[in-house]
Amino acid sequence: MKVKIFEFNPIRENTYIAYDKTKECVIIDPGCFFQEERSEFLDFIVDNDLVVKHLLNTHMHFDHIFGNEFIYEQFHLLPEGNKGDEFLLEQMPLQMEMFGFKNDGYKAPKIGKYLKENDIVTFGNQRFIVLEVPGHSPGHIVFYNQEAGCVFAGDVLFRGSIGRTDLAGGNHQQLIDGIKGKLLTLPGDTVIYSGHGPLTTIREEIRSNYYLQ
Repeated sequence: MKVKIFEFNPIRENTYIAYDKTKECVIIDPGCFFQEERSEFLDFIVDNDLVVKHLLNTHMHFDHIFGNEFIYEQFHLLPEGNKGDEFLLEQMPLQMEMFGFKNDGYKAPKIGKYLKENDIVTFGNQRFIVLEVPGHSPGHIVFYNQEAGCVFAGDVLFRGSIGRTDLAGGNHQQLIDGIKGKLLTLPGDTVIYSGHGPLTTIREEIRSNYYLQ
């Protein structure tokens, strides 16, 4: 499996396209906000002849779903995510206002398919297992590809840090418990694709992440 990483919007959110030799792909947390970001994103898909099978959201905070409407317009795919974060779609204007973003009529598409613990998402020759890891948001999920040895962790776990828990529905202890119970139990060489910042591994976070000691 190959992974293309984009860093989008002023909050520097990581958007991912995961694909393989079949040319099928999934989009994870499209944060493309500016027109040039959307063009760059679409050009990559077109230039590589990719077929988009799923639009996946780890959670529904505004910086991770800016591109959902654009993806729907281009590929007629509604986002797939956890029901626990559905309320955040209604709070989109408030979220944007809190962080100084002007809302020029942005519409957050509804969740088209609910994902829950142990659901399986498939595309090409790939298989993602859904794990529920709330705490940063009530419905936060991650996508684990055991065969490829990686996990798309959204804003749960970063290199040397963890997700903030002071936003709506956040819970620090719940987040810590979820990380230790569901992520740190994965093989040490599992690559972590986070919602912000550089890549890391499970082994590195066990060894050096201050918040998990």
